[in-house]
Amino acid sequence: MQLFDYCRRNDWAGYDPYDALNSRVFASTPFSKSKVCRIAFTQILKRVPINLRPILAITKEQNPKAIALFLMASLKLSRLGLLENQEIITSLAESLTELRSPDSTYWCWGYSFPWQTRTVLVPRGAPNLVCTVFVANALLNLYEWGRESRFLGMAISAAEYILNELYWSEGNTACFSYPLASSRARVHNANFLGAALLCRVHKLSSEKKFLDPAMKVARYSTSRQHEDGGWNYGELPTQRWIDNFHTGYNLCALRSICRDAGTTEFESHIRSGFEFFKKNFFRQDGAPGYFHNRLYPIDIHSVAQSIITLLELADLNRGNIDLAKSVFSWAMQNMWDEHGYFHYQKFPYFTSKVSYMRWSQAWMFLALSSLLVGFSQHIPS
Repeated sequence: MQLFDYCRRNDWAGYDPYDALNSRVFASTPFSKSKVCRIAFTQILKRVPINLRPILAITKEQNPKAIALFLMASLKLSRLGLLENQEIITSLAESLTELRSPDSTYWCWGYSFPWQTRTVLVPRGAPNLVCTVFVANALLNLYEWGRESRFLGMAISAAEYILNELYWSEGNTACFSYPLASSRARVHNANFLGAALLCRVHKLSSEKKFLDPAMKVARYSTSRQHEDGGWNYGELPTQRWIDNFHTGYNLCALRSICRDAGTTEFESHIRSGFEFFKKNFFRQDGAPGYFHNRLYPIDIHSVAQSIITLLELADLNRGNIDLAKSVFSWAMQNMWDEHGYFHYQKFPYFTSKVSYMRWSQAWMFLALSSLLVGFSQHIPS
């Protein structure tokens, strides 16, 4: 529970690998007007293995996605009887209501910092699919836990935002826009995550309008799966990489789609994707690689999503639980800090020990709570 105590002491707030443009120092310079400088500053700050944010006037922030992950994990602990203070769940839920994106009639969420892509500057707090999906799923978990209808209503509104504002189709292509509604990039993890949320909302609300678009999007992105089971991040020439945690997102979302839509249509895609995942992303000692064709940097987000994916698909391989334990053991030996948090990235000759609340601690808190659930479900009788 050291990680839990660390996060709670910091009020669930912290720095982020991509929060460079929150810098008041950078904002006061002419460089902040340049797209190239904004990208360069973000990438440099993300890669520096020491935390320069305090001297750059970047403050710790609560991030809606991080709060959602903390809420998901806390609900798991509560079900296991391991959460002593149930008011934490209420507090996290109220934080999500306060952090919704402004100027939208829908319940939707964005990140606590502006970020520059290769094409657009995404404003601070601007709603996006990925952030909204994780928050909406946390609210659905909360609804299933306490049956409070307002949380289902908020999740339905989030699904309507995705359907009405982000869904688009063109010929045989059906996708959800990411990171902004104006984008037409074909990003597969965004597609699968959005489709999975719409299927789940359909199941819980009986709203039929969500199911058909979700299945069309899922079918498009499964059609782009490689013969060996992997997916590129996206279809643009600049998106042709395959990484650990986005592959994990795809697989977990596909499993969720099959479960909530009551279909086996994507089972072969899950199986081939999972075989690719296990074959290409793990060293013998449990260290999870970042990319399918090279190990470093070993990223704590890859550690967390590896554990979550292995547990979610535990029925596909009897060795999944043991491998999840190995990943956890490797992380504790190589990325755990004695001050109660996990480091960011490990390289062959150095480790970036910066603490990131959303990217690192929230994801590991969810992974460890999932591991506890996994242990409880697989204890021999």
